[in-house]
Amino acid sequence: MVYFPLDSNRYNNYISTVPPRHKAASLPLENRVFVALLKAADAVSQEAEQLFRSQGLTGAQYNVLRILRGAEPAGLPCRGIGDRMISHDPDMTRLLDRMDKRGLIVRKRQTDDRRVVKTRITRKGLELLNTLDQPVRDLHKRQFRHIIAGRLMALAQLLEEALAPQND
Repeated sequence: MVYFPLDSNRYNNYISTVPPRHKAASLPLENRVFVALLKAADAVSQEAEQLFRSQGLTGAQYNVLRILRGAEPAGLPCRGIGDRMISHDPDMTRLLDRMDKRGLIVRKRQTDDRRVVKTRITRKGLELLNTLDQPVRDLHKRQFRHIIAGRLMALAQLLEEALAPQND
């Protein structure tokens, strides 16, 4: 058997042509903040999604249940739920259909205005949501335990300020 020495010439030429990665400090401050926000949101939401998945829910379904619990006893129309969502779902009707089939919500057409369909959380939906309340609180405490209370309060205020409408 004849062995040929490995020719790494192409590899060496390739490495020298790959541009270096950008250092975070070289990006404009707004870009750094944007990327950091996205990374932080992704990290904390992935853990929450795992918790919801353990109960057969998606994050969007959990959010709908939370919104509807706060809207009791009147309930909300589909648009009202969509306006309060953390992440907007482009197909709210289909999301509600799946939740209705599972018995987590009920929808009823209004008699005074037949165009309006109000959605309410069911007892089953409330029970499921109530079982998640403490685990969600525990998850959030664990996620932010490394940040002292004063800095956590400042972060909350800064994020609320970032979400405030712009006066341009």
